[in-house]
Amino acid sequence: MFDFANPYLLLLLLAVPAMWGLYLLARFQRKQKLRRFGHDKAVIMRLMPDASRYKPAIKITLQLLALVMIVFILARPRMGEREDTRRISNLEIMVAVDVSNSMLAASTDDPKSVSRLRRAKLLMEKLVEKLADDKVGLVVFAGEAKTIMPLTTDFYSAKLMLNDLQPKLVRSQGTNVAEALDMCMAGFTKNENTRKVIILITDAEDHEGKAVETAAEAAKRGITVDVIGVGTSKGARIPMGDNTFMKDKECQEVITAVNEKAAEEIAKSGKGIYLNGANPQALTRLDENLKSISTSDSGAVKYKVSAEQFPIFAWLALILLVVDILIIERKISWLKNVNFFTKKDKGPKTEKK
Repeated sequence: MFDFANPYLLLLLLAVPAMWGLYLLARFQRKQKLRRFGHDKAVIMRLMPDASRYKPAIKITLQLLALVMIVFILARPRMGEREDTRRISNLEIMVAVDVSNSMLAASTDDPKSVSRLRRAKLLMEKLVEKLADDKVGLVVFAGEAKTIMPLTTDFYSAKLMLNDLQPKLVRSQGTNVAEALDMCMAGFTKNENTRKVIILITDAEDHEGKAVETAAEAAKRGITVDVIGVGTSKGARIPMGDNTFMKDKECQEVITAVNEKAAEEIAKSGKGIYLNGANPQALTRLDENLKSISTSDSGAVKYKVSAEQFPIFAWLALILLVVDILIIERKISWLKNVNFFTKKDKGPKTEKK
């Protein structure tokens, strides 16, 4: 069965006869103006040797046909049916990102490499792009935690939020992982049919303690805690701008290093996985882990939709417009002396004497 998704847009086809009428009117007015130079049509045509009598009609026909194709595209022609499957997601993800000052340090052994915070942003941006119908929320933390985006399927807004992450979002400095985990748990819905995952991105310098215990409590509630460690184990200085670095009370430069052991303990207590953010395969492994969790409980719904046929009309419109562009309104040089509808005027006959 052939039909249109937006049949009311077919009213735009009324513009086709209107434009054809305007074309005929323009040609009539042209003839009227040419008659000022004389009523002998053959003489007038000799004054315009390059003017084609047929190409204007050919070009307007091509243009109007292209317009018809474009109207069909807007109306979305459909024919036949195809079966589609949509996954029903049961996965909720709360992302907790460390925004303490230590996250400004280099993420690798190279002091000029991107900061830990920047690497965290890149990882999460790529992960969000892979999410389908899952829900994602965002918590930032340092000495205290703060929810900046509740669970949502608006991934565009989530990516914008990630771009704005910086230490000044949280007033109190430090690394209170436990409070961040508590806030993530509070951010989930009460739907028992959904799988819940916390993704913790931190250098794991937990100055407040109780992170392992809180992760274990999350696991008891059925919440998986995955940890991505960012930073270098050799340690790095914390830039404060203007080529200066953070110093302690004794005016010594502060050196911060990722605590992978602590991060692994948090992930183990939360029955999740630990990944090093510098590992090129970290995002792939995390995505595979999330998919394995979501597909274990998610369902799917099958439905039939009409097959869209607009690409056919799009190609036809493109071909018609290209042909129209290639046709110039002047006569073709080798056809200048050919008249398809009247005999060639050989001029006046002379009598033989």
